[in-house]
Amino acid sequence: MRGKQPYWPDNLMKRYIRPVAKKTGIHKRIGWHTFRHTFGTLLKANGEDIKTVQELLRHANSRITLEVYTQAVTSNKRAAQSKVVKMMVANTAAAQVETPVQAAR
Repeated sequence: MRGKQPYWPDNLMKRYIRPVAKKTGIHKRIGWHTFRHTFGTLLKANGEDIKTVQELLRHANSRITLEVYTQAVTSNKRAAQSKVVKMMVANTAAAQVETPVQAAR
């Protein structure tokens, strides 16, 4: 490595990932397992077969995958969340656009 030190996972987490998470408003404790849970949940939410998720997470059986690493994400919950996000984005965009009359005040 020509005199360069290897990247240590704990050091990467402490120096880069956690500070960025705090800057973006995430104040919960983040660890490498957080990414594992998120990955499993997103795979399941996107409709991947539970066997595929199990193999990608390298679990011994699918029971572990179902019980531990995935959250219940139904299409109804996703649709409801999408509606809220669309409302917030629309309101934010409308608030940022000022008319000439508003700007003169």
